[in-house]
Amino acid sequence: MKIGILGGTGLDDPDILLTRSELVFDKSATRTAANGLPADYGEPLDNLVSGVIEGVECVILARHGRQHQWNPSNVNYRANFLALKQAGCDLVIATHSVGSLVEEYKPRDFILLDQVIDRTQKRNLTYYDNKDTSFKGVYHASFGDPYDTKLRQVIIDSSEELGFPLHQTGTCVAIEGPRFSSRAESLMFKQWGANLVGMTQVPEAQLAKELNLPFIAIAMVTDYDAWKQDAKPVTVEEIVKTLRSNGDKMIKFLKRIIPMIAASNDWKVETKADEGLITRPLPTE
Repeated sequence: MKIGILGGTGLDDPDILLTRSELVFDKSATRTAANGLPADYGEPLDNLVSGVIEGVECVILARHGRQHQWNPSNVNYRANFLALKQAGCDLVIATHSVGSLVEEYKPRDFILLDQVIDRTQKRNLTYYDNKDTSFKGVYHASFGDPYDTKLRQVIIDSSEELGFPLHQTGTCVAIEGPRFSSRAESLMFKQWGANLVGMTQVPEAQLAKELNLPFIAIAMVTDYDAWKQDAKPVTVEEIVKTLRSNGDKMIKFLKRIIPMIAASNDWKVETKADEGLITRPLPTE
């Protein structure tokens, strides 16, 4: 069992690992592309760090780079997931910092995401983009449940057993960034029924499906975005302050649930490889 952890802002500390070592992504080891050579999606923005958390093998990858030097539009999401897959991860847990669109999801709260709304504009959303250096075919991912439902239930059961406060559902609007929402946008997202707003939820869930990697996302609220008339719109200073005071809480939660996930068989289901993939003309009637 090996668990991948995709770290977000303030939550990508590789020092939580014991016996840590750095791994370098090998592009030549990826699947064959349409041109018959190894597929080439570039490289992740940082080395992977391998080690042990509470007796479980884990691999951490800093989504934005360990110095947070890449904005959400320029993160190489495809290379990130390929690197975690290549490292032998059986599942991936992503962490996100998000703004809240509802009163009941307060700053410093934790939410297990179950839905996402895509408002991004500039990102590579699939490995199957019809380029010679990409995987061959077209992949129509089933996306009614973006996150792995069985793995989500294991997290919910584990948090209840630990007595850890966790909102069990959350719909997050993924915006392009790097700017925050305008007040009008924030109010519109509320009208859509979303609870949260972030910048890195897309295309991670789709890419995980294309690689048949069970995937979940845990979000930490840092602010109320821009919709509240009686509060100032979100600022970087506010986010950093919340992350510094609450980041350790996320790390402690991960350290508690990781061995519980490893001990559970409830999420381990047979996944049909490439179930959304079309590589030849469809039959005609």
